[in-house]
Amino acid sequence: MGQAYSVTEINQYIKKMFIKDPYLNHIYVKGEVSNCKYHTSGHIYFTLKDSQGQLACVMFAGQRRGLGFRLEEGQSVLVLGSINVYERDGKYQLYASQINLDGQGALYERFEKLKKDLHAQGLFDKAHKKPIPLYPSRVGIVTASTGAAIQDIINISKRRNPYIQLILYPALVQGAGAGESIVRGIKALDKLKPDVIIVGRGGGSIEDLWAFNEELVARAIYACSTPIISAVGHETDVTIADYVADLRAPTPSAAAELAVNDYISFMNLIKDYKRQMYKSAMHNVTRHQSKLRELKLRLFYASPSYQIKQKRQALVDAEQRLTHNMERKLKDVRHKLDLYITRLEGSSPLAKLKKGYGLVCGEDGKPIQSVHGLRKDDILVVSLLDGDIISRVDTIKEIKRDMGEDLD
Repeated sequence: MGQAYSVTEINQYIKKMFIKDPYLNHIYVKGEVSNCKYHTSGHIYFTLKDSQGQLACVMFAGQRRGLGFRLEEGQSVLVLGSINVYERDGKYQLYASQINLDGQGALYERFEKLKKDLHAQGLFDKAHKKPIPLYPSRVGIVTASTGAAIQDIINISKRRNPYIQLILYPALVQGAGAGESIVRGIKALDKLKPDVIIVGRGGGSIEDLWAFNEELVARAIYACSTPIISAVGHETDVTIADYVADLRAPTPSAAAELAVNDYISFMNLIKDYKRQMYKSAMHNVTRHQSKLRELKLRLFYASPSYQIKQKRQALVDAEQRLTHNMERKLKDVRHKLDLYITRLEGSSPLAKLKKGYGLVCGEDGKPIQSVHGLRKDDILVVSLLDGDIISRVDTIKEIKRDMGEDLD
């Protein structure tokens, strides 16, 4: 049994053979670009192909300074670089250091020509785009019955809305007869009148996606009365179907997101609207109830019965004030009258008479205030409280008094 070598040793040996070959270290390769991908690191991964074969290629970010155009599917290019082995995978590839355009590839030329013709005919005009319904209940799908595209659409659609009805037309999306199959699917679903139709497939090379660049597919999409969302390939892939469709989705998953409404979010939105409406209605009810109470109060205050009651109360209050003032006035007058009576009684002759005094008058009825002028035997009338005494003057005795002495 001979010596056994490890896989790594074999790959290293083959790599040394590639490195030692001067023809492979500086070589020009002509071909058509396919599966072109710009990595986030800045590297460009693509495939060069011709009618009988293909070659994996990579251009690292450090070599891109000399690339004066954007590498795209279908371009015919002349690539300068070296062919070497990628030891980890045991595969050889072309490490590009320079890329020059060598004219447009055949497929790319056909793509550009059809795109220009259909644009001139108005198939891409926004005026012909139909709006995508916000809340669909039936969604038609034209794609292959197997593969990641249909599974992604089903999973996302059911997650967003478990009540959505999905109608699949299993169409050929690649190879001979794919265009005709897609057209039959669009027409068949359009007769069923779903709310929206998704037409698409997963990613691939420009050849894999070519059915969606055919004129008969573009015209079927344009003639369809149901809104159509195109979902062909990856985000960087653009087909004629994308330009004609009513809405382009970058991937089949994104098409499901755009076509099917989020039922849970929608129901939560309805609940929010319901709460807002209830809150607004209750606010309006409270506001109108307050306004009604205010109007009822104003009506009550303006009513004749309330006015009569108020006037009656005002009259009662006035009557009470008048009675009080009258009683107070009468009390004051009575008090003054009592004072006047007391004073009057104090100066009344009767009061003097009650104290034992008498009123002495002459025969002519005039009071006698002095002994002067009286004579013996003059008749005097002495008036007491209960009667008069008729007397005669017998003796007159004059008494001397001081001027300040009380004569009372």
